[in-house]
Amino acid sequence: MAKAYESKWVQEIVDLQHEDGSWGFFHTLSQPTKKQPITTEQALRRLRILGQTASDEPVRRALEYTERCLSGESVIPDRAEVKPDWGLFVETMLSTWLKIFLPEHEQALATAACWTRIMEETFAAGSYDRNTYEKAYRDALRPKGKDVWYFKSFINFYPLMLLHNMLTPETEDRMLDFVISYPTGIYYITGKPLNILPEDFTSREASCYLAAMEILSDYKLAGSKLGFAVEWLKKQRDENGQWDMGAKVKDGIYFPLSDSWRKIEDRKRDCTERITKLLRKLEG
Repeated sequence: MAKAYESKWVQEIVDLQHEDGSWGFFHTLSQPTKKQPITTEQALRRLRILGQTASDEPVRRALEYTERCLSGESVIPDRAEVKPDWGLFVETMLSTWLKIFLPEHEQALATAACWTRIMEETFAAGSYDRNTYEKAYRDALRPKGKDVWYFKSFINFYPLMLLHNMLTPETEDRMLDFVISYPTGIYYITGKPLNILPEDFTSREASCYLAAMEILSDYKLAGSKLGFAVEWLKKQRDENGQWDMGAKVKDGIYFPLSDSWRKIEDRKRDCTERITKLLRKLEG
């Protein structure tokens, strides 16, 4: 019988976990059903947000499954795409989730080291150059075929999470400047540059903006680079020093944390918990 968890959200996810530790598809949400509404990646993201770690059984089982897929012992059931660097995308994706939960994981660190080499070479001259990036990408990862598809830009969730605690200070400084001003934001997360603040704090756009800040918050220089966003967040507190992002941010991913938002107090507590945790990192 499955272990009972205090959080109903954790329990719902655990009840859907397969025997092999997965939730079916890893990345692709193909024709979701009531029986299987989430992917392995979505389950890991949500469990992490809900406070689960590598020592918790459902995450441990999922990471063991991810290890088997990365080593080639198993294969993710997602339909293999025809782009030449699909295999590199899968390797980067699997490595990212292992490094998130297991920062010293050997195979994940090997992938992170390749991305570190790419960034160090890309920004060696002081600023981003697309041709330099693509050459460094090819030299480090050896993609099959001529086209770079999945990582035409490195500014997406996977490389940015892999590169935590990997870069020299000079490269991190240059890379963060480029990421924060990138016109289309962080792929998968935001669609606008991070140096433009959301107009409406009580919106899903603002919640996604927080998600982008959370990705960058583990970089050593993030606090100095995102000071303008820290000040913006502080101005959003109410008279009791709490934050309330409103009911529209309830997306089943970042919110809710509490079992229910029937009471406004629970919503405020969740919003305050998330933002306080972020500020603690950025001001730490």
